[in-house]
Amino acid sequence: MKLRLNKEYAQRHFFVVVLMAALAVWFGYDGVVKYPSMPARELYISIEGSEPPEGFDLDGFKRQKTHSQYGFSLLALLAAAVVGCRLLRSAKFDFVFDSEGFVWRGRRYSYGDIVKIDDSICEKKRIMCLYLADAKITLDAWHHEGVKEFRRRVSNRLNERVSGVSPAID
Repeated sequence: MKLRLNKEYAQRHFFVVVLMAALAVWFGYDGVVKYPSMPARELYISIEGSEPPEGFDLDGFKRQKTHSQYGFSLLALLAAAVVGCRLLRSAKFDFVFDSEGFVWRGRRYSYGDIVKIDDSICEKKRIMCLYLADAKITLDAWHHEGVKEFRRRVSNRLNERVSGVSPAID
């Protein structure tokens, strides 16, 4: 069985990527097109909702607000990139298991290769960590479907090792 990307996780994270990219475009448009084309007094009124105080530096206000739009655009674009990269990483995660063991990063492992399992947060967060002699694998059931099935198989194999009785292969 191959772990598959959780559809709900993918949809939510893809929505965030699209939202952040749209905000980046919106802020960028304001900073590059809209704000520079508006008179400083009009920009002040549109943002603050009132007339500027007497002697207020409207040109400085316009400069500051225009530059802040560049910053907001960059931050939104960065957020889209970070969430998008995390989603892509989860989508590319390749983990296949069967009754004899599993394949991770192109290498075959048997259940006996597992040195330690930490599933202390599995009930609450649905995350389990497998420790191998040369690696640690984190499996998150929020990111991938099939983690529960894998956990059940690993538990069966560990019980088999401890009791010496071979359970039926499912």
